[in-house]
Amino acid sequence: MELAMFSKMLKNVGGLSVDKAGDCIAGLGFNGVDLTVRPEGHVLPEEVARRLPEAIDILGTKGLTVPMITTSITDAGERNAEDIFKTASECGLKYLKLGYWRYEGFGTIRKQIERVRKDNLKGIYRLSKQYNVTAGIHIHSGDFLTANPAVVKMLLQDYDPEHLCAYIDPGHMAVEGGLSGWKMGIDLLQDHIRMVAVKDFGWFHEKDETEEWRWIARVVPLSEGLVPWAEAFTYLRKISFDGPVSFHSEYHDVTLEELINRTKQDLQYAKRILSGI
Repeated sequence: MELAMFSKMLKNVGGLSVDKAGDCIAGLGFNGVDLTVRPEGHVLPEEVARRLPEAIDILGTKGLTVPMITTSITDAGERNAEDIFKTASECGLKYLKLGYWRYEGFGTIRKQIERVRKDNLKGIYRLSKQYNVTAGIHIHSGDFLTANPAVVKMLLQDYDPEHLCAYIDPGHMAVEGGLSGWKMGIDLLQDHIRMVAVKDFGWFHEKDETEEWRWIARVVPLSEGLVPWAEAFTYLRKISFDGPVSFHSEYHDVTLEELINRTKQDLQYAKRILSGI
């Protein structure tokens, strides 16, 4: 498994450039960078042909690879979509995370699944095959079409996982299926998994803006959250997963120093687990 850090929070919290983010990520002990190539990301879509190779070169001088990039692409016909696929391929990148489709509400899901399969994923799959890369559908809790691993399985049906795959996220999967749903999701998708996201959540009982009590899922350190990581990594070993593992570190309302310290603790925790399985 190649351990990478998602560059999003270093830009959002610290405003770090690719160069400075690379220094930070290398200093933390990661092997690579999951680089944002999307609006407000480290590489803007309209500048991808020039900026992505530059960013990869900069990170390479720090001993870092870029095993994957994170995009907002949900349709092959979007402006800059093909440029991103093409440039990623020319740079030797293999994995691209896609964007999200919002769940359209009760009574719509079966039609929405079929529409996304035919109208969106068909074109994305064509681009992936054309440029010999793998596009990943990320599992995200909440009102997203891809909140449920079984839905992701339906979306991926009949597509070659070497070009269109599951990008699993045990944290989000545990939010939606905290006891064994996350485990069953990995089991169900095991032939499709090519990327893994690492973050964790806890449930907090808080008042919302209307003073009503609600259970809210918030990001917490890996050692404190819902996911039994030793079990999760054991299953990944069992299915011979060897793709990129992206640490998201999506801690909010923190300073850059706090973000770095929490990420360091998460990485050390994960490495201890991995060394024991």
